[in-house]
Amino acid sequence: MFIDSVELTLSSGRGGAGAATFRREKFVINGGPDGGDGGRGGDVFFRVDRNSHTLSSFRGLKQLKAKNGENGLNSKKHGKKGEDLEVPVPPGTQIIDSESGKVLFDLIDDNEKVLFLEGGLGGLGNWHFRSSTNQQPRYAQKGLEGKSALVRLELKLIADIGLVGFPNVGKSTLISVVSNARPEIANYEFTTLTPKLGVVNVDDFNSFVMADIPGIIEGASDGRGLGLEFLKHIERTKFLLFMLDITNQRSLEEQFETLKFELDRFSKKMTNKKFAVAVTKTDAVNQEEANDKISSFFDSLNVSGNKNLKYGLSDNLLSYLKDEDKKDDIPFIIPISSAANLNIKALIFALNDILQEAKNEKAHSY
Repeated sequence: MFIDSVELTLSSGRGGAGAATFRREKFVINGGPDGGDGGRGGDVFFRVDRNSHTLSSFRGLKQLKAKNGENGLNSKKHGKKGEDLEVPVPPGTQIIDSESGKVLFDLIDDNEKVLFLEGGLGGLGNWHFRSSTNQQPRYAQKGLEGKSALVRLELKLIADIGLVGFPNVGKSTLISVVSNARPEIANYEFTTLTPKLGVVNVDDFNSFVMADIPGIIEGASDGRGLGLEFLKHIERTKFLLFMLDITNQRSLEEQFETLKFELDRFSKKMTNKKFAVAVTKTDAVNQEEANDKISSFFDSLNVSGNKNLKYGLSDNLLSYLKDEDKKDDIPFIIPISSAANLNIKALIFALNDILQEAKNEKAHSY
């Protein structure tokens, strides 16, 4: 089961009470106070665990609490500190205050560990309160209570490439062909009910992570369909691949504009996110019809077809790869067919080049 949002009450441990004891030892007359301090309560930490991919381990849990500190003992013995609570979360988890909605932590890096709640201080034993006027103090401090907080954990998947498209456009088929992911594939809408991640191996040295997001429909930004619940995962991706179905009753232009509109309405972060376009299922129509539709789509975006064979593109269908001197923002528009393995390798190489270029730009910026 995929769970990407849970609400929990987290509590640190209470401090142990100090001891109110007196030294009682043979041949020692009227031994003074020797009560030890209470141990500190356990702290609450969050730790990023790359081996976990969902929040399903928290399913059914309402509260998690660190251990209390132990009470102090005689002979000035300090009580044991309470055991810390370490909460493992998958990369991409945000810790959000349930009352204010403020994002407290945004946990991304593997093994990143942050202190969330400190345990309560242990109480002082009675030996701290001895004085010339009070040589037999019979009281000690109680330990302080721990802290509690109601938080919401939200997982936003981290992927290099996010697939965006209407239901049943071939997203699941593509990710199953190019990666180790095995999503459900069927000829009806919304077969993908939860996001799926797949690792795409380019060669012996390069790979990237692709995310298959449930299909977006018109009105998704207003809560229609399944897309809204998972649109937040696209915010994490470095690059978007719009997948447009050439067999759909909507034109390629209409599909593209609708998807862009829904993403932009959902979050302004989407407006500036880089993207490319894959025209899917091109094996299902004849070449002339496919070229007419793709050519019309090129015209709507004010780009021209380019049979650049840098990636071994098919000669039979119009495609567009941006030349270095072109100023438009779309690096490529490529016709593909996952079922017929048309231009799949070219797509992988093109995506990898974009990611490598972005990585190099980031390295030079430091």
